[in-house]
Order: sequence, then structure tokens, then C-alpha cells
Amino acid sequence: MRIKVVVHYLGLLMTGLGLTMLFPLGWSLYYGEPVSSAFAISIGVTVGSGLLVWRLTPGGEGRFSRREALMLVTGGWILASLFSALPYQLAGTFPGYLDAFFEAMSGYTTTGATVLTSIKSQAHSILLWRNFTQWLGGMGIITLFVALFPLFGMGAAHLVDAELPGPQTKRLTARIRDTVKSLWYLYVGFSLLEFLLLWKAGGIPAFDALTVTFGTMPTGGFAATGLSIAAYNSVVVEGIVVAFMIIAGVNFGLHYLTLGKRQPMHLLGNPEFRCYIAFLVGASVLVALNLVNAMGMPVADAFRHGSFQTVSIMTTTGFSTVDFNVWPAFARGALLVLMIVGACAGSTGGALKVTRILVLFKYTFRRISLAFNPQAVIPIKLGGNVLSERVISGIIGMAILYFATIIVGFLIMTGLGLDHTTSLSSILATLGNVGPGLGLVGPAADYALIPAGGKVVLIICMLAGRLEMLTVFSLLAPSFWRWR
Repeated sequence: MRIKVVVHYLGLLMTGLGLTMLFPLGWSLYYGEPVSSAFAISIGVTVGSGLLVWRLTPGGEGRFSRREALMLVTGGWILASLFSALPYQLAGTFPGYLDAFFEAMSGYTTTGATVLTSIKSQAHSILLWRNFTQWLGGMGIITLFVALFPLFGMGAAHLVDAELPGPQTKRLTARIRDTVKSLWYLYVGFSLLEFLLLWKAGGIPAFDALTVTFGTMPTGGFAATGLSIAAYNSVVVEGIVVAFMIIAGVNFGLHYLTLGKRQPMHLLGNPEFRCYIAFLVGASVLVALNLVNAMGMPVADAFRHGSFQTVSIMTTTGFSTVDFNVWPAFARGALLVLMIVGACAGSTGGALKVTRILVLFKYTFRRISLAFNPQAVIPIKLGGNVLSERVISGIIGMAILYFATIIVGFLIMTGLGLDHTTSLSSILATLGNVGPGLGLVGPAADYALIPAGGKVVLIICMLAGRLEMLTVFSLLAPSFWRWR
């Protein structure tokens, strides 16, 4: 494994990410905000460090191996969060660097879990940077560089596979770089459309429309107000946000086939998409009925807030219109389950993904059938395609690792003195990249009260959840570092 080559391209990656800070810097200079120097220094440190590393290490030839790709992706996300925390630290946004790193990691992984206790007191450019990191991380910071720089075409398929959320990455075009470009075009197009709708039809300020868009399309959930979407108290705004959360939770490959290739039957006939919509509709109805029966909430309000929170949690966005921490036990339990299910593979959403849930159900049914008919041959199909045993075992292994992480994380959090509700929901909310949980980390609260050790655990959960577990945990295997 060519570690120096990986470090070389990490330097280039840091240089590019440092330049993205010009966006909030320009905003702060235009509006005369005092945090301009924090962004200027951060740009200098990040770009300077990146260029230095890039120049002092060899570029190498040939394609990235799978090991090198895993190391580059994981290292890239960690370094991106480390350097992107600098503006927070230099601006005095947080009392310590760990909180700044937590916020940066939460942004890039589109988790939306915040340790910011007072949003309204922050400079607009700081809030813009929070949401912009989410938007960059939504489609993937590595895939962005694959799309922009041809030199990342060396082993680009391994890089994209290691970063994009989902069991497998399908090429929509002959070249993986063209596929990534198509996905980014869709992502930017949807973002622009939502911004215009929120600004013009929703009637909210342009800055708010921009930050909400940067929180919606990556299914991130950061907002520029302490009350999240509830601050606007607008059915129109909520409707627009719900629509784009659902869009962001769909496989972008299906969007490409529907809009780019004008083949809508790929979307309508896709079993994962149909199951995704069924989950959303069914859960919304059940939660709304529970709110009516257990809380006496008016039917219209129950369906309005119940459907919004269901979509927000299942797509792992994390926006809120009410404090669902005070909802009845069934409604809160349903939201916890949705934190595990998540959105579709190939979307910007997190958690296990609907397609894995489908395969796990089919596999369980097959095992039950084989219990009384062991000679039967029962293939597992998805969308008319027979899944190979390699794909099935990969999904099962991913599920085992996912739930094992939940168990270990839960035990560690309770060991730190947190109550069971807070411990479990914080792990589910960060591992699934959801953001708000229950208990002390509910939608009306934040993660500032979590002990330092707990924040480290949650940072690991955020990174592992965004990079599909195996990308991160494979680096912990001793065999990964055996040179061949």
C-alpha cells in the first residue's frame, strides 16, 4: 500500500477544501462581520498545509487499490473535519476544540447534531459555514473532487464505492467520473429549485432559504434558528421542505433515469422506492393517530406535525416543527425505529437503508422456509434481479456490525452516567446521521451536555454511519496494514 501517495492526494484534497471557506469569508466581508479574520486564517492554514503536503510527497502512478481508496476516503473526512473546525475555534464559537471538531464532523457527515447552545448569537457567516459543510458532505466530498479533477480518475470507482451511501454503486454512464458529475448536477439543480421555492413561494429571507436548502438536500438538518423549521410557522415552507426531504431520500440514480433519461418507470417500478414511500405514509398515519388518541391533538395538526417529523427522521434530515421529545411513547418509539431504517441506498440519507431492510426480511423468510423444507432452492430477488450470495452476506455483515455498534455505543454512554433514553437515542441519531434524539438530546436541546468521552464516541458513530461502517472499521483490522 502506497501511504505516501495517499498522503499526497490528501494534501490536494485539503487544499481544495480550504478554498471552499472563501464562500463564508466573502459573506462575512460583505456584511462586515468580525469573524472574517477567523476564516482568512483558517484558509491560510488549510491551503498552506495542503499544498505543503502535496508538494513534499510523491504522486505515484497507476490506479488506487481498494485499500488505498479506503484510507484516502476515511483520512479525507477526518482531516476535512479537523481543518473545518478552525473557523469555529478561532471565532470563539465553542469553548474548546473538541466541540468545534464535533460540529464540523456533524456537518460533513450530514448528521445535524449540534453542540451550539445559542444559534441566534452567532455571525451569519458561521451559520452559513455550518450548513455549507453539510451541503458539501451530502453528495460526498471525495465524489466532488472525482467530478472536478481528472487525476482522481485513477481508481475513482473504489473511491466512490467507499464514500457513497448504499450496498453497491451502479454506474449510470460508461465512466464513473461522468456518473458522479451527473449526480452532482442533479444535486445542485434540486438545491437551486428548493432555494427559489423557499425564497419566493415560502416568503422567507434569502439567507434562511439558503441555509434551509443546505440543510435539506444533504438531509443534514442544521438550521439558522434555534427552533428549526418551527420558527417559520408556515405550512407552505413545511410542505416545500417535506417534498425535498423525500426527494433527497430517494436514490439519485433513479432521479437520473427519471429526469435525465426520461424513464419514469425505473422509479415507479423500483421495489425500494415503493417500500420507502409505504414506510413514510404508514408511519405518518400511525404517528398522527397516536397523537390524536393519546394527546388529544387536533387531527389537522397531528397529520401536519406527524408527517413532517416522520419524513424528517426517516430521511435522517433531523429538522423539527415541534418538540417530539414530549410525544407519547408509541410515537417516540416509531421515530426511533425510523432512525434505524433510514432512506434509500444512493440517497443523501443515512442509517441502514430501505434496500437492506428488504433484503434482511427476504433472507429471514428464506431461513424460515428452509427450516421445514431444507432442500428448497429459494433465490432472493430485488426488482426482478437475483442477488448473489456475496451481496446478501455483505448486507447481513453490515447489519450485524451496525447493531453491534449500537450495543457497544449504548453501553459506553450509559457507563458515562447518561440515562438509557439519552444513551440509546444519541447513538441511533449519530450512527444514522439523524441529529436530534430523545431525552437530553431532543429536538429542543443539544449535545453540549454530553461528556467529552461521549462526544468522542458520537464523533466515531457519525463518521462510521456516513461512510457505511466498513470503510471506517476496515482500517482497524490488522490484516488491512499488511503490505503485499
